Formats: sequence, structure tokens, C-alpha cells
Amino acid sequence: MFDPPVALASLSGRSDAEWAEGGGPFAGCAFLGGIALDDATRRAAQSMVERDRSEFLPSDPLAFVQRQLRAMDELPIRAGVNVRSAALAPIEDAAGRCQDHDAILEINAHCRQEEMCEAGAGQALLDRPEKLCRQVEAATATGATVSVKVRAEVDGVDLPTLAAKLERAGADAVHVDAMDSEHVVGEIADATGLFVIANNEVRDAESAHEYFRYGADAVSVGRASDDPDVLAAVRHATHEWFQTGAKP
Repeated sequence: MFDPPVALASLSGRSDAEWAEGGGPFAGCAFLGGIALDDATRRAAQSMVERDRSEFLPSDPLAFVQRQLRAMDELPIRAGVNVRSAALAPIEDAAGRCQDHDAILEINAHCRQEEMCEAGAGQALLDRPEKLCRQVEAATATGATVSVKVRAEVDGVDLPTLAAKLERAGADAVHVDAMDSEHVVGEIADATGLFVIANNEVRDAESAHEYFRYGADAVSVGRASDDPDVLAAVRHATHEWFQTGAKP
């Protein structure tokens, strides 16, 4: 899906093409966003901004996505766009733009902020697998490559079972914030044929190799995605694991 198998994970209000360019020497993919696409999630994002969270709130979110993807076309790194929406049509529109640029459309079922969950997006989708699968189906109908960002340790949510449903709906990848349950990465890898991107506290060879032992296909770096020393260490760890055959 991308090479090297290191991704830059989206950071709300920070992850744009300029941010991706900084990580380009170390990563194979950069997930821009998250982008609130529809009225409900945009209202939620505005409320979050009012309590000092950083969010992208362009007047036209789809035009913003298009501009960012055009900028990413000039970079030697695959683009992904992390989106939040309670409605299907904006997801389909964003996926079409991603397909035009060979970018990955990533559906956000991860954001746990109260406003976003009340809008029916983010982590709230983990409790509504049918709705989440419909979003996947709408995105994949455009021909785009589709990932779903999920979070572990949500009460009542069996991620391996959910991931299998997402795979049947047409998803290509699952991006797992493992929290303190790293083993869930292995359970998802065993339960599906999805490309598994492991996220949470990826900082060095030890943390990257742990996820690879569980069967992750790639790892992603979040808060440290603008730290070249961390990115270089993770990049070296993936080369060590996949290219040299070393399995420390």
C-alpha cells in the first residue's frame, strides 16, 4: 500500500501538505486531516475550536481536500485524507477526489471528542457498525483505496469482528490506535486480510518491532510526526525488519 511501511498519522488542525513534506524522507504515507465534511461534524469541530482544540475548518472542506491533494502530488509520499462525516454523500465526494490522486480515503471512527460523537461521527461509529460499513461502501464505490481509523479499548466493541465486517464492506486497510492493548493488532491481523497499520506510542525500534511481531503491515507515528529523530529511528526499524530479514 505504501513504502516504506511508515505512515504519518493525522493530527487535527496540523496535518496538511506542508507537514507531510517534513516527514517525506522517512515515511511512505501521510494522512492529512482530520477534515470535518458535513454540517454536523463541522458544527462539532467549531465547538471544539471554541474550547481551544485545533481543527481544520475551511469554508469549503472538499475544495480544501482538493488543494491539499494537488500539493501532495509534488511529494514523494502517498497521501491519505482522514475524514469525519455523519452523512454519506460528502464521504463519496472526498473519496472521488482521493481516487483521482491515488490517495487513501480514511474514514475516522476514532475521534473520541464528545461533540464529534454526538454528531454521529468519530468513535460513535464503532457502536454503529452498519452505518460505518455503509460509509466504507460509499467510499469504495468510487474506486478509492479505503482505510478506517479505529480505537481499541472502547467498551462493547470487538475490533477483530468489526474489522472483518469492514473488510466485507470493501475496506482495504484498518488503522488501529491500539491504546494499551497492543495484542489487538495481532487479533485483527489474524481475523482479516486487511492491511493493518498500527498506531500508538510508535517512537523507536522497540515499539515498531512489537507491532510487527503482532502482524502489523505498517506502523504510524502521531504526535512525534514532526520529530525527525523519531521518524528516522522508526524508518530504520522498518528497514531492519522487512529488508534485512532481522527480527530482533
